[in-house]
Amino acid sequence: MLNACLSLKRRGIRPTLPRLAVAKAALSNFTHPSADGIWALVRKKYPAVSRATVYNTLELFVRKGLIQRKALKGGSAAYDPVLERHHHLVDERTGRIYDIPWAAVRLPARLRLPGFEVEDFHLVIKGKKRK
Repeated sequence: MLNACLSLKRRGIRPTLPRLAVAKAALSNFTHPSADGIWALVRKKYPAVSRATVYNTLELFVRKGLIQRKALKGGSAAYDPVLERHHHLVDERTGRIYDIPWAAVRLPARLRLPGFEVEDFHLVIKGKKRK
C-alpha cells in the first residue's frame, strides 16, 4: 500500500482507505478491468466500499492522470494503468486484451479528419489467438 500511497500523493490525491484500495486494485492490474471488475476486487478485502465510491475514485484517477479509461470491448470502459501511448488487441475468443507497442503499428503522427480537431487516438485490433 506504500507505493499506492506515494502514487496518490504525487498526483495531489488524498490517500483515504477506499482510494488506496482502488489504487491497489487498478494500478497493478494489467488485464484492463471494468469498473465493476475493480469493485469486485476491492470488495473482497473491503466489503464496505460501495460501487459509487469505486466509480468516483476511478474517475478521479483518470482526471489526475493516474490511469486511462479506454473503450475497448463493445464500447464498455476499461481501465489501464499503462500511461505510455499504446494500442490494444482484443482476443475475440477469450476477451483478453493485450497491449501493443505504439511503434508496432504504422500510423501518422497526427490524424487529420475534416471538420474535427483530433485530440488523441489509438487503435483497437480484434482477432483470435492462433492455436
